[in-house]
Amino acid sequence: MAPGRPSRWQRMDTMTKSLGPLPEQIKWSAAEDWPGWVLEADEVVALPLDELALQVLQDVVAANETNWQNWMGQARQLAYRERQDAADALAEAWQWLFNHGLVVPGDSHGTGGPLLVTRRGHEFLLQGAAWIRAVQRLDVALVPELEFTARPQFLRGDYETAAFTAMKEVEVQVRAKAGLGNDLLGVALMQQALRGPKNDTDSGGPLFSAELEPGESLAQMNLFAGAIGLFKNPSSHRRVDLTDPTEAAEIILLADLLLRLLRKIDGPPAGGV
Repeated sequence: MAPGRPSRWQRMDTMTKSLGPLPEQIKWSAAEDWPGWVLEADEVVALPLDELALQVLQDVVAANETNWQNWMGQARQLAYRERQDAADALAEAWQWLFNHGLVVPGDSHGTGGPLLVTRRGHEFLLQGAAWIRAVQRLDVALVPELEFTARPQFLRGDYETAAFTAMKEVEVQVRAKAGLGNDLLGVALMQQALRGPKNDTDSGGPLFSAELEPGESLAQMNLFAGAIGLFKNPSSHRRVDLTDPTEAAEIILLADLLLRLLRKIDGPPAGGV
């Protein structure tokens, strides 16, 4: 809290003492001295938890509040004293903020005292609920090649590079496992590596899975080729403005799946391409 600057709740206490009992239902935005919070009790209860948590965090920063228990205590006593369900929803939002590392205790006395907004918390304020949902979507163990490349790029907000890097890794590993040259790229590489036999004397591509039914084998080739053609090739040839974190997370997860499937495919015999 800025030195000498009272929090919203200190101002509310002063106003309450001078004005007497508050109305039974109150919007915190009713007075100019209470900026930023505009939610009625029904709106608080209806909001998804992460969006409510974002509203709470925005208010904490705007109101210069550093103690969550003070915030909640005054919310229960003044703003929503007749709406226990709304106060409980706000308590859930606070717990969500702590659980996701968006706020942390500001000292060694636990979560009851001062708090700090973390770096991820400030990013949450900047990027919004869609960003944190995408981060959670990607909060799984990726294959090592993506864990140390695509994930850090994604968390830095470089979604286009993260998605391209993930799909590029698929291309690189398919080429290496198939033993094919650098002259084949993108869709053509996937088709050559995974194609089925052309005739009775042809054994198919170096990564053709003979144990699969013909339709499954074709689908596997098309899955790899389609993913590379749609998500990797365009970035190779032109600028792609990928700004949706959810879409970027899904592309990375698709690349992760393809790499896991590739691990299960037997490569060609040594010197047998």
